[in-house]
Amino acid sequence: MSHKAGFVNIIGNPNVGKSTLMNAFVGEKLSIITSKAQTTRHRILGIVNGDDFQVVFSDTPGIIKPAYELQESMMGFVKSAFEDADVLLYMVEIGEQTLKDEAFFKKITSSKIPVLLLLNKIDQSDQGQLEAQVQLWAEKVPNAEIIPISALEGFQVNEVFDRIVELLPESPPFYPKDQLTDKPERFFINESIREKILLHYKKEIPYAVEVDTEEFLEEENIIRIRSVIMVERETQKGIIIGHKGSALKRVGVEARKDLEKFFGKQIHIELYVKVNKNWRSNQNQLKRFGYNQ
Repeated sequence: MSHKAGFVNIIGNPNVGKSTLMNAFVGEKLSIITSKAQTTRHRILGIVNGDDFQVVFSDTPGIIKPAYELQESMMGFVKSAFEDADVLLYMVEIGEQTLKDEAFFKKITSSKIPVLLLLNKIDQSDQGQLEAQVQLWAEKVPNAEIIPISALEGFQVNEVFDRIVELLPESPPFYPKDQLTDKPERFFINESIREKILLHYKKEIPYAVEVDTEEFLEEENIIRIRSVIMVERETQKGIIIGHKGSALKRVGVEARKDLEKFFGKQIHIELYVKVNKNWRSNQNQLKRFGYNQ
């Protein structure tokens, strides 16, 4: 029996639904989903296996013009997504007109690999607007196959998946068939905590935060976790902790609930906050947190 396998990379502007789509494909919450832009910082793989196929999805940061070292590294993950893709998913949303970076847009329109242009959030449009958007993108990206979807509602997600499998080359699997992702447990702990910070804090705070899990001890019935939330300034540390530690406690409680679902075990989590000045512009710190590799 022949076997298909390949890399399917999801790119697009910030907040168009890339993470929602990958989580829908994988059936697990691997990528953070919030209403804030620039939520995804890394390139995260989600692996879907069948008897005769393996699809390696790749969620990437939203395309932006970088303003500091961390964002430069995030765009490096996007560039790498062009290099190994067997199928490219270019995701746009209803009302969008173009990709924010012209150079990336040219890469898509001149791509030699199959491009599926996914027109997302169609549940927020009417038939006339949808038809106008399909025509617009057909002219802008003539090499793409356009599929209207709603990642959040699951509309046409299965149809997109079936089309992806059709387009994959014949190949043995790249990863063991029981593997879900390329990231270690600590990565998902860090991301779960960071998601809660994105949800509950405003302005610059979520973007000045990085999380480092220093301890992960798995016992038979419980996992014990100690994580440090890094901020850039003392004032941010006070905001993260909140009055008598109330804000930090809320982050810990909500992250624990999500992680118990993810790991299927009881979780004990301790959170600390430290100041790590200007870590977003420090090459050594970025490398430590998995950027600039």
